[in-house]
Amino acid sequence: MDKLKVGLQYWIPQRALTELLGKLASAQAGRLTTAVIRWFIKRYRVDMNEALHPDPGHYATFNDFFTRALKADARPIADDPQGLVHPADGAVSQFGYINDGKLIQAKGHDFSAQELLGGDAALVAQFQDGDFATIYLSPSDYHRVHMPCAGTLRQMIYIPGDLFSVNPLTAQNVPNLFARNERVVCIFDTAHGPMAQVLVGATIVGSIEVVWAGTITPPRGCSVHHWDYPASGDKAIHLDKGAEMGRFKLGSTVINLFAKEQIEFDDTMRSGATTRMGTPYAHTRPSVD
Repeated sequence: MDKLKVGLQYWIPQRALTELLGKLASAQAGRLTTAVIRWFIKRYRVDMNEALHPDPGHYATFNDFFTRALKADARPIADDPQGLVHPADGAVSQFGYINDGKLIQAKGHDFSAQELLGGDAALVAQFQDGDFATIYLSPSDYHRVHMPCAGTLRQMIYIPGDLFSVNPLTAQNVPNLFARNERVVCIFDTAHGPMAQVLVGATIVGSIEVVWAGTITPPRGCSVHHWDYPASGDKAIHLDKGAEMGRFKLGSTVINLFAKEQIEFDDTMRSGATTRMGTPYAHTRPSVD
């Protein structure tokens, strides 16, 4: 069955299916929308007690529900000034060192940082021998993505690609998964050096959005697009630690890349560990005299 589930993903019309379900998820269908939301909450055991609006009938569309805001005290931000916090609710897929320009995808699979970031060798060099972490957001999770640390946006890159599922089964069986799927790469300058925050698309992920530019996809293009941002001035985009930076309309994956010897991951980090936005993720690596 696992082979069948993975094999079918090569044959289904990924883009057409994703666009169709995206349209359905944005439709205002009244009682039908509410019924679907109620089914989803029960099927995936979504904790609506955390939601700012816990009543399923509050949401006009399924997308409104899926990108729901949480209560103000639901995700307190760890206040260690040297600490970074988890950018999203989910589970740690993999984390560790970027060795020879490669990131671990799953046991027996790795992928290229250069491909992940859109082929820019100069950009990839900034993360040479650095650290990475991949967080998978399941259907039951909160689907807004936040900043692990304060940062100033330097660049955004849209990279077209496939729309394979990014669940653990697919990650274990589809080579180069995260570097072949559609994604939005955001590069920030931080007190911990450069940081990449990559939002990876997937089957039925109807949209990837960022707070400074709105919806990046759809529409889905066929070429790479770059946006550059100023480091200072009125048009500079600075986000505090824990601030929302983007969201998925239907779930996916977030990948962080950090420069060499800038951070150390928290002791609680391990593959498969549950993450909660705002809890300790990493801290500044102590300097060596």
